[in-house]
Amino acid sequence: MNSGIKQKNGKKNIRLIIKPSNSGRNKKPVPFWGNILTTLLIFLTLLSLYTLLSEGFIEKEKIPISQLARDIEAKQVTSIVVEGDMLSVTYITDEEKEVKKEEGTALSETLTNYGVSSEQLKDISISVESDTGFAFWFLTLAPILFPIALLFLFIWFMGRQVRGAGMQAFSFGQSKARLISPDDKRQRVMFKDVAGAKEAKEELAEIVDFLKNPKKFFDIGAQIPRGIILMGAPGTGKTLLARAVAGEAGVAFFSISGSEFVEMFVGVGASRVRDLFKIAKHTAPAIVFIDEIDAVGRVRGTGVGGGNDEREQTLNQILVEMDGFEQNEKVIVIAATNRPDVLDPALLRPGRFDRRVTIDLPDRKDREDILKIHSGKKPLAEDVNLSIVAERTPGFSGADLQSLMNEAAILAARENRKKVAQFDLVRSIEKVMLGPERRSHVLNQKEKEITAYHEAGHAVVASVLPYADPVHKISIISRGNAAGYTLKLPFEDKRFQSKKEFLDDIAVSLGGYVAERMIFGDLTTGSSNDLQVSSALARDMVTKYGMSDTIGPIALENQGGRSIFGKGIDVKEYSEEVGARIDKEIEQIMNEALKKAEDILNKHRVILDVVAKELIVIETIEREDFEKLLIANGITPKKKEEPKS
Repeated sequence: MNSGIKQKNGKKNIRLIIKPSNSGRNKKPVPFWGNILTTLLIFLTLLSLYTLLSEGFIEKEKIPISQLARDIEAKQVTSIVVEGDMLSVTYITDEEKEVKKEEGTALSETLTNYGVSSEQLKDISISVESDTGFAFWFLTLAPILFPIALLFLFIWFMGRQVRGAGMQAFSFGQSKARLISPDDKRQRVMFKDVAGAKEAKEELAEIVDFLKNPKKFFDIGAQIPRGIILMGAPGTGKTLLARAVAGEAGVAFFSISGSEFVEMFVGVGASRVRDLFKIAKHTAPAIVFIDEIDAVGRVRGTGVGGGNDEREQTLNQILVEMDGFEQNEKVIVIAATNRPDVLDPALLRPGRFDRRVTIDLPDRKDREDILKIHSGKKPLAEDVNLSIVAERTPGFSGADLQSLMNEAAILAARENRKKVAQFDLVRSIEKVMLGPERRSHVLNQKEKEITAYHEAGHAVVASVLPYADPVHKISIISRGNAAGYTLKLPFEDKRFQSKKEFLDDIAVSLGGYVAERMIFGDLTTGSSNDLQVSSALARDMVTKYGMSDTIGPIALENQGGRSIFGKGIDVKEYSEEVGARIDKEIEQIMNEALKKAEDILNKHRVILDVVAKELIVIETIEREDFEKLLIANGITPKKKEEPKS
């Protein structure tokens, strides 16, 4: 696929994560200032409560007993409550007042002394209450108990904080692995939930059988591999397969990332490794899954961090723990990485990670199966054909296909439709590969014309060259960083590419460059990405694949390159003289491809103009319409070769 303006090379790979459940042991400690704030809030609440209760009993007007006698004679009093030496008097106006009477004297006697007759007391309700009620004791003891209670509460909070800090210090070296219990049906994954990867599942089926029936292996003297390392591109389902092994075997699944072992303090990572394996052995049978193990498993002795480097200490502990498993220990370690080339040899030797399972990108049939799984809960329209979608997504990983189905559902929901249509799936393919359409990124008429001829140049050259992939779509609608793009897809998946295919691909990449120079007599920045991609491909042909007649069958650069001390500084594995020959050979390949593209566009100038003008008008040309334009101008479109019987 070639772009017009800074097209991204390749697709964005997205990993499939299923977040495991959190272990109950990794709880965050309560912050210190949070304890202080909580204490103050409780203190203020209790103080307010005490104030309200106290005010509810003492906010009464106090009157002398002589005034009470006059009010009784005036028939203003309705009831009197005797509480020891205190009288609570209620008036006909519902007003309450307090009166202090003489100690040791009955109320009737006291009132009689003040001239109140028994007839006047007859209509007044008089009751006597003892001083042993809750309110009495609460008000009596609260001024003493409240300060003591608050003091004990404050001491308790401070003690809890100290204990929390101490426990945090002790738990610093504990494992942070997440545990998925075999009884957790919601997060359980089975092999039927993982499409494709047939060979990988066959390899891992032995591990499942061992965890289920270890006795038959031990009886015959067989030793099950202690460690399995899953290798594959990002998004191919390594984590999902590891969870499927645990799900099929019905055992505990401990999941942790390699980066979670490493801390700034030396020895913490090693402590966490010991704790993880201790828990796993106690829970056995179990599976320990270490994702992105290259974070701690890189080759030692690079000179970075010295001999006491935290990462190396962690790796050493992993090596010791794996080598220390007993013969009948039912704990399997599964690790995943997309960089197996950087792992330490001691990690990969027999007895540790002695079984390597490679998970490739899915082929067409596997992609269709993956799409079926991810479309299970999505209502599909009658026109949906997942086989066609699988054909148009070579190189997509399982994560890409999941994103594709999700984007299609989002597009349908955005347009208020209840079912996902084939049109949604086709649009989501381009969205996953290049990003969303940027219709607000409007080109002026001149830029639109340049982009149209640029993309038409890619398409015409690809249609004429015999080893180039057929064109499926041409567009000058901006997507991501691309102002336009030409979508080329093979008829079937390829495991290998030949020199002729590489040379044709380079010529196709230069088609836009040649078209701009031919039509406008000038060049724009729109060809920058095409030049980068084609130059990198030419260099790989010379230095990696031995496809140069001048240099010969010599691999001068390894896959991924070398670096000094892990700092990313490229190290040349050849002399300056050989470097000059490489540059000359790359220049020759590029110039020959440029000449090839120029000859094709000069010969087929008519179809170039027709395609460009059609793009300016309708902005997008699909494969069927493009092939009609080719046929009308004497070019036979590429057809899929039928298998020979």
